[in-house]
Amino acid sequence: MAAVREREIAVLGVGMHPWGKWGRNFVEYGTVAAREALADAGLEWKDVQFVSGGETVRNGYPGYVAGATFAQALGWQGAQVASSYSACASGVTALSTARAQILAGLCDVALVVGADTTPKGFLAPTGGERTDDPDWLRFRLLGATNPTYFALLARRRMDVYGATPADFAKVKVKNSRHGFHNPNARYAKEVTEEEISSSPMVADPLRLLDICATSDGAAAVVVSSLEYARSRGADRPVRIAGVSTVTPSYPNTVIELPNFASDSAAGIGGAPDLGFKESIAAKAYEEAGIGPEDLSLAEVYDLSTALELDWYEQIGLCKPGEAERLLLDGETTIGGRVPVNPSGGLACFGEAVPAQALAQICELTWQLRGQAGARQVEGATVGASVNQGLFGHGSCVVAVR
Repeated sequence: MAAVREREIAVLGVGMHPWGKWGRNFVEYGTVAAREALADAGLEWKDVQFVSGGETVRNGYPGYVAGATFAQALGWQGAQVASSYSACASGVTALSTARAQILAGLCDVALVVGADTTPKGFLAPTGGERTDDPDWLRFRLLGATNPTYFALLARRRMDVYGATPADFAKVKVKNSRHGFHNPNARYAKEVTEEEISSSPMVADPLRLLDICATSDGAAAVVVSSLEYARSRGADRPVRIAGVSTVTPSYPNTVIELPNFASDSAAGIGGAPDLGFKESIAAKAYEEAGIGPEDLSLAEVYDLSTALELDWYEQIGLCKPGEAERLLLDGETTIGGRVPVNPSGGLACFGEAVPAQALAQICELTWQLRGQAGARQVEGATVGASVNQGLFGHGSCVVAVR
């Protein structure tokens, strides 16, 4: 095994199974993505020493042991395995596990896979009564389904910063324009503000086209030590320079559903310097030695159009209350200062829970390599992906080239 000499790891290959709604076994999607990533890396399956799978809890026992499930599907060859679950941040948790193995010198090359088969409608809690789970309580006690949760945050943005439904619609228009050029997107179709404003109201102020769907899909990433990458002739690979998997500090500067206030952490101290979502990116920036001013692009977790605007501020692209102006000035579209969601985002993909954070890394990789085709961000050298999983899971990845 290679000695640990550097804190970064290389992205040797990426692959995806297109997003859609087919209802087939999630393993089928993940295997396609894994084989594409291996082919992109120029590696054989037998070369992989570690498999890190993002769990999918709705898909039975194979989903709970996703690392072993994908290793079996690809053909037992002795690789070590691990499985990670952190809801929508599962892909980065799985990546972080693989990175730790590489940086510890325990393996040279790893395969990270996430895949999902989702139900129709919103994603509700499964597994029976969980009275100590804020997510379960949110659904059962408040009747606050995911769209309701998104709408509460959208309404807060309107009340605090004066945002309008027209501002939210412009986010969807932008992302649909980007996703139109993405062959892996489920909804590769441009939409207009008029189509959005006339779509059914789901949870005021959010309409159907403001909210992402649930989808089937998969993404995979092959990562290695830099020394291993160079031994394979990759002199200038995309590198993972920072990874964050932070949880909230207590007390929160702003109480956000589904993290209900409690006294379970009373006595820890005063309010943190940063809110939870601000801390997600800040930790990865610090590790990578960059700031938001260095970003060429960002992939953010746009469960709703309004949430994308929040992320602009939370990852440091602008000050609180300035996201709408950033959007209206074209700064977050391709050709602008910092394009956001050039992939099309969840607006065009939908949620395939353990795959979506890895799909963001695929997009960063293609962009930094200059392989994104008609959605290419010119001269991209630094990208960040940011995600949030329920029950306090944050994730951010900084990729550089």
